[in-house]
Amino acid sequence: MEALIPVINKLQDVFNTVGSDSVQLPQIIVVGTQSSGKSSVLENLVGRDFLPRGSGIVTRRPLILQLVHIDPDDRSGADDVPADAEAWGKFLHTKNKIYTDFDEIREEIERETDRLSGNNKGISSDHISLKIYSPHVLNLTLVDLPGLTKVPVGDQPPDIEVQISELVLQYISNPNSIILAVTAANTDMATSEAIKLAREADPDGRRTLAVFTKLDLMDAGTDAVDILCGRVIPVKLGIIGVINRSQMDINQRKNIKDAIKDESAFLQRKYPALASRNGTPYLAKTLNRLLMHHIRDCLPQLKTRVNVMASQFQSLLQSFGDPVEDHNDRSQMLLQIITKFAAEYCATIEGTSKNIETSELCGGARICYIFHETFGRTLDSIDALGGLTQLDILTAIRNATGPRPALFVPEVSFELLVKRQIRRLEEPSQRCVELVHEEMQRIVQHCGTQELLRFPKLHDRIVEVVTSLLRRRLSPTNIMVENIVGIELAYINTKHPDFADAGLVSMLVQNHEMDQRRKKAGDDTPDHVRPSRNSSLADSRPSSPFRSQPNPQPGSEAAGGKDGGWMTKMMSGGGRSGSQESIASMATAPASVENSPGPRQPTGVNLLDIVPAPAPSRKLSSREHRDCDIIQRLIKSYFLIVRKNIQDSVPKAVMHFLVNHVKDNLQSELVGNLYKQECIDDLLSESEQIAARRKEAAEMLKALQKASHIISEIRETHLW
Repeated sequence: MEALIPVINKLQDVFNTVGSDSVQLPQIIVVGTQSSGKSSVLENLVGRDFLPRGSGIVTRRPLILQLVHIDPDDRSGADDVPADAEAWGKFLHTKNKIYTDFDEIREEIERETDRLSGNNKGISSDHISLKIYSPHVLNLTLVDLPGLTKVPVGDQPPDIEVQISELVLQYISNPNSIILAVTAANTDMATSEAIKLAREADPDGRRTLAVFTKLDLMDAGTDAVDILCGRVIPVKLGIIGVINRSQMDINQRKNIKDAIKDESAFLQRKYPALASRNGTPYLAKTLNRLLMHHIRDCLPQLKTRVNVMASQFQSLLQSFGDPVEDHNDRSQMLLQIITKFAAEYCATIEGTSKNIETSELCGGARICYIFHETFGRTLDSIDALGGLTQLDILTAIRNATGPRPALFVPEVSFELLVKRQIRRLEEPSQRCVELVHEEMQRIVQHCGTQELLRFPKLHDRIVEVVTSLLRRRLSPTNIMVENIVGIELAYINTKHPDFADAGLVSMLVQNHEMDQRRKKAGDDTPDHVRPSRNSSLADSRPSSPFRSQPNPQPGSEAAGGKDGGWMTKMMSGGGRSGSQESIASMATAPASVENSPGPRQPTGVNLLDIVPAPAPSRKLSSREHRDCDIIQRLIKSYFLIVRKNIQDSVPKAVMHFLVNHVKDNLQSELVGNLYKQECIDDLLSESEQIAARRKEAAEMLKALQKASHIISEIRETHLW
């Protein structure tokens, strides 16, 4: 199992080369308050003075320290090391430079710390990697962190306490780490910040080991027996007491070997029963044992994590594609990208795309929503008589009769007024075209494949070509929609099978005549208020009585000139009579013609503002009431027919002139504008960002594959 720690060191080296912390490796994290003796503990473990010393905060960057045990008789792999060097160190940032003088190692740590953290006692989260080879160390991987502090000193930032706490938590939150909580013996252990942070990251205490330093500095008459036995604050992995060199010993360059001998003598004299389970040598063996067992427990999960990440980066690297240098290969790639984009664009419209959007409607689904929800409900919300007052109707009737008073309602006034209402359908129809055009433009963003991200110039040109094609098709589509409305305005077909004209007019005239006869007989109740078999077809508003008009003879001037219009014939009893067939046709008309007082309220997006109709400015006579009623009912009936036609024809026109035309001609348009020999190299020039990401992914994949190979070399026998 001794071979496990070097394996982790190799993995650490592999991932340090790519600067990735995505794989959490087992390691020992040293945590403690400022001046609690963390650095002295590490130096005792190494047996050399190599860490910066001084007052205040000295460790200002995480130091990843890898201790590698070497056989003094076996110097294989150390050809560049001087023959007389017993121990040496290597930094990751200085590559293969070997340091045999540990004072130089200290100076290099200070220079590298100042390079990123500055000279103002600030801290940095970028770590320094140091590997020390020595025959006097056990295989260990430790991380020395800045000491916890409370009050900023000198030029330190005001939030230095928060910065250090967050940095410490970032490391000890790694579930694969062992927490080495260092606390000075001359302080109350109940106030230990290291123990507090360790409990936050490791509530169960399964990976926390406590170290009690400065046992020789406790007050006279006190001892640490209860603390070392775990009676004060229990720690599952144990509490180990050590003795560090004093500042005088450090100044006098006292040898660490001598310091360890003095430590052993002090423990035998002061704590004879606990001496074998305390001290620096026991701490090193305990850390080595804990780390090996911890690596053994974490290794299966680590192996799975490495394999999964290797698969992910392999897919990412494939999505970036390989750099294309050959001109023929570039031509073929350009055609493939154009074909793929055109197919994806059409698939998004048809709803057969592989990457279906789940957060919002897009493509063909949104076009359908525009047709049937936005546009359809907007048309349904338009009132047939909106913006048309009774005074407007009376004015139109009078203007259509000329100098002579009208005996009957002139049909010219009906055509004039119904055309005015039909024109109101043109604006939402044009807006429907705009919405579909905008959605067709938005589809381009949904079709941005990984190849297009690689080549930003090609992406911009494709967007430009699609935008140009859509812009060219917008004008013919708008013209066709205008023509659809213009066709309805060109000819008012009063013989339309759904237009219930005769039933309307004849019924109104009959109701007024019957009301007048009953009033003469002394009955004030209008006939259309009484229940009857046709009461559901009568107007719900009471009609004022008017004088009955004699039926004009066909051909007479009173009949309306030459042979009389369709409205004149119906009011005079000629032409289409108020038969049961006509009445039945009215009964089948949409309910909004007779029963709805206003427009149906839309539940979707409305493309028009609803304008309230103004009230009449004066009281109308019985004759005027009758004429207005007739015109209003006829306008409603015919307006519904036209609205139904436009609601059906506009989506068809948009699909034919815009959507289907773009689908059918997109690929040929892209090829014609982009596939030019002189433009291929420029269009397929890769962005610097994609090239950098491909390089990073390739390096990370190589590191993961190497890590997987290192882990796979571990045999089952190495774990026990």
